Amino acid sequence: MQASPRRQPTLDEVAARAGVSRTAASRAINDDPHVSQAKREAVRRAVQELGYVPNSTARALATRRVGAVVLAVSSDEPTLFADPFFAEVTLGVSSFLEQTDLELILLLAHTPRGTERLRRILAARRADGLMLMAVRGEDPLGRLAEQTELPVVFGGLPLHGTPRWYVDPDNRGGGRLAAEHLARSGRQRIAMITGQVDLQASVAREQGFREALTLAGLPLLAVEAGDFTLRGGESAMERLLAAHPDLDAVFAAGDGMALGALRTLRHRGLRAPQDVAVVGFDDLASAPYADPPLTTVRQPVRSLGREMARMLVDVIDGRDPGSLILPTRLTVRESAPTPAPRADAGQAR
Repeated sequence: MQASPRRQPTLDEVAARAGVSRTAASRAINDDPHVSQAKREAVRRAVQELGYVPNSTARALATRRVGAVVLAVSSDEPTLFADPFFAEVTLGVSSFLEQTDLELILLLAHTPRGTERLRRILAARRADGLMLMAVRGEDPLGRLAEQTELPVVFGGLPLHGTPRWYVDPDNRGGGRLAAEHLARSGRQRIAMITGQVDLQASVAREQGFREALTLAGLPLLAVEAGDFTLRGGESAMERLLAAHPDLDAVFAAGDGMALGALRTLRHRGLRAPQDVAVVGFDDLASAPYADPPLTTVRQPVRSLGREMARMLVDVIDGRDPGSLILPTRLTVRESAPTPAPRADAGQAR
């Protein structure tokens, strides 16, 4: 005779075993912060003793959550997540979400098809919140963020407007650090390779760099766009050398572009830093292994992802965290070393 399937315990039985009301049991199981620790512990023991398994559909309705968040990047580049910068951001997001029950949905959303896919996810509420990266000037992702009722955290400020919740590195301050270092090094003919002109990070880094050069009494010789890629940095460096063969320093607003600039210098038979000093921005894992090792402005890339996820979870849980600016600092290596002290430094005059 076939045994009948074992009956699953009910929420009422859990409540009775824990000595609490059905409502209190439900709230404890769904991690309601207003349930006392004593009741939460009693319900936890009852769940374990009875082998109670919450109904996922009922739980989602009770909490109005689906257990997923989206990280959408405004890019149509299929190899984007092989980019060290975005790989680090994603690792940071994932490392924080591992402490929660939330799943991560990664989405490239720069194309019309990608934007429509994100719109459907938001309209159907198949996610509890959204993180946006690399939002450009007139980006449809920005409009979607304005229209959705779900919480949205920006990784980096958009070019126009200031969102309610964002995490951003101190791009402007980092640009100033690069300029101050090159000025202290005695460089006089200084150029810059910037990223996409419709990204706030590009604009802010250039602003900070220009400001510090002006305070040092130095002009910015030229600016070329390099789209934050190694190949873009190579091409931009070629154009700079063609127009200004006597330049003696370049600030690339991303490590990938800085590595491209170094490659072009080698192909041209020029040395860094003897002929041209090179400073990057990011301090990615590849920077110490460049030829020569790259002086660069360090931004906490993995922390950027982790803080985005932390902020989004706070908002989902009903809190209203303040936005966050992460500090940057200069890491000095051989591509633009600290100048040696003068031999007569400290001598009496």
